[in-house]
This record gives sequence, C-alpha cells and structure tokens, in this order.
Amino acid sequence: METMDSSVGASATRRGHMVVCGDNALAQRITRELATVYEQHVTVVLPSLRGGDHGPQIAALLGDPALSVTAVEARVPDDAALRRAGVEEAAALALTSGDDQLNVHIALRARRLNPQLRLVIRMFNRTLGDYLEKLLDRAVEVVHPEMAAGTVDASTTVLSDSDTAAPSLVAAAVVGSDKIVSADGMLLRAKERTLGTVSRPGGRGDREPLCTLALLPDGRSGRAPEDAAEDDTDGPGLVLLPDDTELRGLSPSRGAVVLEAITPRHRPNPATGRLPRLPGVHDLAKLFSPRLRYSLGAMALLVTVLAALNWRLRGGNPLHSSYLTLLDFLAINEPNVNEPDAHQVLQLLASFAGLMMLPLLLAVVLESYGAFRKATSLRAPPRGLTGHIVLLGLGKVGTRVLDRLLELDIPVVCIERDIEARGIALARSRRVPTLIADVTEDDGVLEEARIKRSRALLALTSDDGTNLEAALYARQVKPELRVAMRLFDDEFALTVYRTLRATYPLAQTRSRSVSALAAPAFAGAMMGRQVLGAIPVGRRVLVFAAVDVRGNPLLEGRTVAEAFHRDAWRVLALDVTRPDETRPRPQGPGDDGTPPPGPAGSTGDGTAHTAGVGELAWRLHPGYVLRPSDRVVLAATRQGLATLLAAAPADDAGPDHSPGPAVPDARRVPGESDVPDLPRRPGP
Repeated sequence: METMDSSVGASATRRGHMVVCGDNALAQRITRELATVYEQHVTVVLPSLRGGDHGPQIAALLGDPALSVTAVEARVPDDAALRRAGVEEAAALALTSGDDQLNVHIALRARRLNPQLRLVIRMFNRTLGDYLEKLLDRAVEVVHPEMAAGTVDASTTVLSDSDTAAPSLVAAAVVGSDKIVSADGMLLRAKERTLGTVSRPGGRGDREPLCTLALLPDGRSGRAPEDAAEDDTDGPGLVLLPDDTELRGLSPSRGAVVLEAITPRHRPNPATGRLPRLPGVHDLAKLFSPRLRYSLGAMALLVTVLAALNWRLRGGNPLHSSYLTLLDFLAINEPNVNEPDAHQVLQLLASFAGLMMLPLLLAVVLESYGAFRKATSLRAPPRGLTGHIVLLGLGKVGTRVLDRLLELDIPVVCIERDIEARGIALARSRRVPTLIADVTEDDGVLEEARIKRSRALLALTSDDGTNLEAALYARQVKPELRVAMRLFDDEFALTVYRTLRATYPLAQTRSRSVSALAAPAFAGAMMGRQVLGAIPVGRRVLVFAAVDVRGNPLLEGRTVAEAFHRDAWRVLALDVTRPDETRPRPQGPGDDGTPPPGPAGSTGDGTAHTAGVGELAWRLHPGYVLRPSDRVVLAATRQGLATLLAAAPADDAGPDHSPGPAVPDARRVPGESDVPDLPRRPGP
C-alpha cells in the first residue's frame, strides 16, 4: 500500500514520542491535548491531510510553530506506515477509528513492532475490548516477562468516547462544571471561590475544599475556571499552587481556585446494611385493581360461610366439611340426592358461587397481563415531579449519561423521538419517565417533561440544530436553567456559549462535544498510568498524577511541607492501600463510578485505566515524612511534573509493598474516619 510522509514529515519523530492513528474529531483533539497540555511530540497517521473528515484541521496543527506535530499519510496503517510514524521508538499509540476490527488489527501490528508500546484503543464493543486488553497485556507478560515487573509501562487501555464523556456531562448538569478528575472513586472538580468562603468553617463534608490550586488576579472572581478556559484569557497575578502563607492577610473577596469532591464514595457497611426487601403481599396486590381484589375477597368470604354452615349441619371434622364445600364449589362432588334438604341447598349455593368464580378468574388473568404490559411500558412524567434533569436523546452517549444519573439517584425525564433508540430499553427497565416525541415539531414536549421545575437540561442528540433549539426554548421557559449541550463544531460551540452567557448572565450554559470531553482521558492514558487528568486554569494547566516516592530525591525522606514547591507541585493525597490488597486502577475522566462511573477500576467497559491508586487519604499533615513505600497523588504544572519524573530513577520497579503504619493526621474524604498518628520528624 502506498505510503508517504507529509511535508513536515516523519523525519522529525523522536524517541518516546506519541502516535495517533485516525482521521476524526477525536484524533484531532487528542493530538492537540498531547501537544499543548503535555507538550509532547505527536505523529498523526491519517489517509490525507487535504481531505477526509478532519484532514485539514489536523494539517492546521502541523502548521502551528508552537506545536510539535508531524504526520504520515497512508490509506491503511500497515506495517510500513507504522514504521514511518516511528512506532518502534514511540512511547504510546492511540487508535481512534470508529471501526473496531480495524483498531484490533492495528493494535496487534503495533504490539508486534514494539512490545514496550502503550496502547490506547477506542472500542465500541466493550466485551471485545475487555478480551483484547487482556490478550495484549498477557502477550507482553509471556513474551517479555521482564516487563511484568513494572519497569516498563506497556499497558493496553480500551476506552469508549461516550463512556469517558458521560461523567463530564453529568457533572455539567449536576454541579455546572465539566472540568473534573477522578481519583479514589471520587469526582474532583476545580471550583472558583473567594478566600472568605474557602476559609469559612462548617461546610458540607463533600464540598469542603481539599486544597487551594490557584490564586486568581485581583478583580477576577465569580466565574468558574472553565469559563476562563472558554475565553482563553489570563492576566498578571495568577499564581498556581500557592503557599498557604500567601493566602493569609489577603482580601476575603480575592478569588481562588480550590479542589472539591463532588461525588463521595458510598461503600456498603456490613454492620448496618440492610438486606433487600423481598416482594410482599403489598407488591403482589399492585397487579390487580381494588375492585377485583374486593370481589375476590367477597368470594372467599362466601366460601368460608358456606363451609361453616356445612360443618354446622354435618358436624364432625371442620376440615372435612371445608373439603366437601370446595368440591361443591368446583362442581366436582356427587349430587346430594339422598341428603336432607338443607344439605342440597348448600350444595346448590356452592355451585352457583363456583359459576360466579369463572368470570373473576378471567378478570384476574386479563388484569395481570395488563399490569405486566404496563410495567414494561414507558412511564409518563409524574405531575409533582421537581428537581429532576431533562435528558434529550437516548443514543449511545445519552444511554451512558442516563446510567450515570441513575447511579447517583438523580430523577430524570427522558425525551427521545426514536422508539428503537439504544437507551429505550434501559429507561423501560428502570421505569424512567420517557416521552417519545420530537422537540423540533412538538412545542409542548418540554412542558410535558416539567422543564419549569427541573434543575438542568442535557441536550445530547446527534443533531446540533435540535440541541440548540431545545436549549433556546428552555431558556425562554426558564431563563436561570442550567443547560449542557452537545455540539460538534468548535467555532459554533464557542459562539453559542458566549452568546448565551451574555444574554443570560445568571444561568450556566455548557456547550461541549463528546470528542472534546473524551480527549483528555485518551491523552492521559497515553501519558501513562500515573496521569489522572488535567484541569486548565486560564492559559495554564494543572496536571494530576500519582507518583512513587521511592528513589525520588524530591520526595523521599521529605515532609509534606518540604516536598511542596510553589508554582510547581503540591502533594494532595497518599495511597493507603494495605500491602496485602490489590490496588485497583481508578477511572479516568470517564469512567463511571463504575467501573465508569463505577468507583474501583475498569473491567473493559470503556472506562479509563490510569494510575495504580487504591484508597486515598487526603489533607495530609505537613509534618508527615514521605517513605520509600509511599505513593502520592499530587497536582503539578507541566514543568513541575516533568521535573519530578526526571528525578525518579529510571529502573524503579514500583513501590515497596512492605507493611508500614498509616498516615498521620490525614482525613479521608468524604465521611471517612481519621487515620492514626505517626511520629513526626523531630525538629532541628
């Protein structure tokens, strides 16, 4: 297959660079993320820079002198194209095609060319992705057992763009922010607050700031850090990772960016947990109408009275009399020809009661069938519903967002025009109120979804016009409504955002594309498992990473206070997983409390595999001494993280798992008990 280099050529590739394979919005955004946020050299493999889906947009990145981006043009990424892109010397490869089979083929080729390569693969089939991930990781362990010791990160990460974007979209609807990082099963966000509110005691446990990330310039307050990223503005006086002493004596109205936990980890407590309630008579009674239940009760009472009269006349055993009455009721007893007149009358009455039972049995069958059909049908929004989220679109992205919202126990009303959409089955099984309608044709759909009493609107269809029309209509109905839209075009999204923010300054509006929300997770996975994510503050970026202390002179043997460097890095938390425990890998910005949103790692369901972090202890005591066996989570600037990683030994095989004491004066967040104290480093 013919392959050629671009004019900016693959000759400029460097050892340890990044390779991105694809010609789509996700590939373009991953390339930009790696080149701008992490300042990496990136080589893009795509069919053409002059055509295709996003060839011209990627070509614009090549022409930017501030970015280190090259390209290799190849109709099919075969072995020759991968070699020209420098896969044999690359650190990571991202496969972003929408064709799962093509991605699998390229992944197998790349793993053969470079066994030490980190692979990040976009897959729609999550089951196939799970098998592929295990297969490629096992291939590395079998063929190169020395890599299993952890000296080389040759991991395989399978991601889905919809799964990784879902948490950000949920966060935008719930708390008005989509700049989040996932660690220890929690979603962490950067929130702009004033110093007066930061230091105010008595806040909620899951809203207490974990630390101060940045000190904003004078006169900049009242907006979220993602707003600054939208405007691409910055000013003198912005201080990243300030010292706590700098915050003292400043005006309480001075703006600051703090790190907050927005979703606590809920763990079942065996001591206080309750067993799930079994279905009782009350649940079964819902199958039948009250009139039918009253009729059945009256029939049972009549049979009981007849059985009592039969026992009174015949005497003897009451059970035998009841048995004879039931035989007469079912018309299977012999006629009482030679019996007294009273016995014959009772038999006739029991037979008439049996005849009356036939239509009741038919009614039971019909009502139970109707109840089951109603249980499997789509619910209408209840009249008294309030504080819910209106979700427009139940496609691939909408389904994942609905699943996340249900995990958070947030009431949802869905709107979808296609009865065969992917998420209809989930909405039906979870009894979510759903309207089958087109918002562009029916003006009363949003009113029927109780938009006036809702807390947010999530417009996630694949049509930009539909999403925008729904958002504008909702703005007219409820101007202060929080809105998050899915828009594909960057220029269009930015224009819509600025216009709506200027028109409705008191409302929160977010316009994002799935590829834009998923790109940070893909880029973070390419950077290695130590990178959890990045949050922009103005024109600068803070990177969150998990770093081993062993062998790093900038961390090992130092206290938390001594390991802090202003405008470079700050230690935020400590991994307190016990030595005999297996450390789960947390999700990336996508992954669900689940496994995404689930809280404890990925099982091939499309969530991001990142650093090997288990349980984290936050708010460490400044006097705690970092030991060689420790692993810390820190926030750093790009240059600060590069300095830290450069100081670490190259042959580090991972943290020592020898047992050790817990963290002193650290507090789990949120709602965890304090950890025991340790002796601190003695003073000089």
